[in-house]
This record gives sequence, structure tokens and C-alpha cells, in this order.
Amino acid sequence: MEERFIIEKLRNEDTRHYGFNLLVKEYQERVYWHVRKMVIDHDDSNDLTQDIFVKVWNNISSFREDAKLFTWIYRIATNECLTFLNKKKNKYFIPIADVAGELGSKLDDGNNISGDEIQVKLQKAILTLPDKQRLVFNMRYFDEMKFSKIEEVTGTSQGALKASYHHAVKKIESFLNPD
Repeated sequence: MEERFIIEKLRNEDTRHYGFNLLVKEYQERVYWHVRKMVIDHDDSNDLTQDIFVKVWNNISSFREDAKLFTWIYRIATNECLTFLNKKKNKYFIPIADVAGELGSKLDDGNNISGDEIQVKLQKAILTLPDKQRLVFNMRYFDEMKFSKIEEVTGTSQGALKASYHHAVKKIESFLNPD
């Protein structure tokens, strides 16, 4: 679907609902999986995805088209994920290591993420990363985003993103190969 077409429908009061339905249909699955990689839990991911699209609906009039529509939505999703994880840490007064442990136990349940043993081990390694480092790793490794695109989404310089990704890879390697 052409972004321009969706934006035109969203900007027209008579077709706004139709445009939003097109937007959700076009981007919902991608947003869900971006969120799911960060928060792991299916129910939390569904709730956050819904919240993200409500936020998009409420703020679509402020979309200035400086970036692509999906980049704007991705940025909202990214910020919502980081806010959610911070609230979770603050709500339960637990350090990130314990949040990673909790999310890791959801991986062990086996009904949240399909895959073989190495995939689960990789996911556990990723959970040991700080939130923003995990975000950069997921965007670069899984979503295959270029650093320039990640820069647009996060507002972080490419140099800092490359360093963050490098550190994430090293931490994951040491988790997977402790020798």
C-alpha cells in the first residue's frame, strides 16, 4: 500500500476512519513483532500494540511528514516499549536483571516463542542487554535496518548506534560462548 494514499485518507475528515483502517492493516503485524521482541510477552505486546495505534490515531494530525509514516509509527512504538519496560521496573522496584529473568522464564515456558534451543538461548542472551542496546540490536539484526534508519527512529547518532550494536554483539557472544 502506498504511504501517500494512506496519509491522504487520514488527512481527509470524510475518509479518516478508512485511512486509519488501512494504516492498521498495513503496519499492525510489523509493529506487533517490534514490540514483541522488546517485551516478550504476547499479552503485553498485544496491549502495547493497541495503545500505539490509539496514540497514532490521536496524534496523526501532528505528523509533519519529515520522515516516512512507518518511521514515525516505529518511533512511537519504540518509545512506548521503553516506557513500558521502565514502568515495569519501577512498579515492582526490581533491577533490569530481574526483569530479564522474568522475561527469560516466559521464554522457558515454550508457548510464547517457537524455535529450537539455540533460538531460546539467543533470546535469553538478548534479554541480558540494557533496554536501549537491546532495541538497537533487534532493529539491526532482526529487522535488518540500516543505521541511518535507526538514527531516524531513535534520534541517536549513527556512531553511538554502531558502538551500541558492537557492545551488544560482544555481550551476546560472551553469553553464548562463556569460555
